[in-house]
Amino acid sequence: MTLQKVLSRVRQAVADYHMIEEGDRIAVGISGGKDSLTLLLALYELSKFYPKHFTVIAVTVNLGFQNLNLNEIRTLCADRNIPYTVVETSIAQIVFEDRKEDNPCSLCAKMRKGALNDAIKELGCNKIALGHHFSDVVETTLLGLFYGAQLQAMPPKLHSKNFPGMELIRPLYCVHEDAIIAWKNYNHLQFLQCACRFTEARDAAGDGIGESKRQEMKLLLRELKKTNPNIEKSIFRAIHGVQLDTFPGFKYHGRAYSFLERYRDGAAQEDLED
Repeated sequence: MTLQKVLSRVRQAVADYHMIEEGDRIAVGISGGKDSLTLLLALYELSKFYPKHFTVIAVTVNLGFQNLNLNEIRTLCADRNIPYTVVETSIAQIVFEDRKEDNPCSLCAKMRKGALNDAIKELGCNKIALGHHFSDVVETTLLGLFYGAQLQAMPPKLHSKNFPGMELIRPLYCVHEDAIIAWKNYNHLQFLQCACRFTEARDAAGDGIGESKRQEMKLLLRELKKTNPNIEKSIFRAIHGVQLDTFPGFKYHGRAYSFLERYRDGAAQEDLED
């Protein structure tokens, strides 16, 4: 997929879901991986011609792992006059050494998110752009169905629970992961290698899956696409066309609803053949 096609998909998502307004100051959390760097460059390019003017700021939360070299990212941002902030933390020390968590990922993610939110608030940002893409949306839907016993999708934007007035947006919502890889090759991007030993263990797994259920979904979709090339598009469209009147139950704002509430009023109807 060419550069312009990726940008058109980003613009499509931004416009369709009303992600950007005039004067927005948008922070992009940069981990150094392909998704966050693609998101940063896409928003930077979009800012050149989008009718609503906005500013992009890059932020990296340094967890404190050794041998983290951010020079490539600093250069990338400097060449484009993108403001870049690095938040220094001791999260790795706290999670892996002090507390010695058996399952550290949840705590690490929570602390990283907190540090990022504090930083972007100090920088005067009103929005934070997340690097979740089309493939993440589809895989998350399947994960919820197969392992969470629920039909749950990933919305294109949402309000922050902890910071009133802060909005989270996903500009890569309509961009397939394969297109991001193509974008990476086009821009000759160099990515950071994650220093987390848990990620390293997963990546070293001989089956390519390791302990990751998300990787399992990727392989499942790869197999399904052999007989149905449009399987991912179908799932994506399905979450935009949920027929609530066919479900025996659903949740909204934390409250559970039963079809019986509507059934008593005659809402559930179907023509019967003679």
